[in-house]
Amino acid sequence: MKVVGFAGFSGSGKTTLVEQLIPELRSRGLRVSVVKHAHHSFDIDHPGKDTYRHRTAGAFEVVVASSQRLALMREFEQPAELSVHHLLAELYDGVDWVLVEGFKDSDLLKVEVWRPAEPGQPPRPVRYPEDDFIAAIATTAPEALPVPTGLPCLDLNQPAQVADWLLAQAERFDYDWELHGER
Repeated sequence: MKVVGFAGFSGSGKTTLVEQLIPELRSRGLRVSVVKHAHHSFDIDHPGKDTYRHRTAGAFEVVVASSQRLALMREFEQPAELSVHHLLAELYDGVDWVLVEGFKDSDLLKVEVWRPAEPGQPPRPVRYPEDDFIAAIATTAPEALPVPTGLPCLDLNQPAQVADWLLAQAERFDYDWELHGER
């Protein structure tokens, strides 16, 4: 399994890039999963649904499955911030690539997504000078990067180019279960 993170500040285009990379990688015959960090309370379940009723009745976990999908909802009795490695361990074994959005401080190799500020706005900061896990930068304006870099600059508007680069660098993104915990 290959794992790559996408990091960047809000509004940089991380979600759009990940959304575009999924079909790009799938068109090349690869199975793709996504791990996304949510910053606040979120809910995928809705009042009135059976699963919601079971969960609000006190179930620690509710698994709902059909012939087309499976969903697991787990309620934490106390706030728990799971690491990206815990979440990766929850994924299906047969996945080729995992695209991780968020978890910007993780020890995963990442592509930083960066756009210059709009005219009249303060400059947008970058992460790559302080983050040794940044492997490349996806940007619309490499010439506008505020800190010189020798890292590869990928065209944020060309997801096929980003996919090409990921596949060419695939060995770098092999996930090490021994380092991060066995399944």
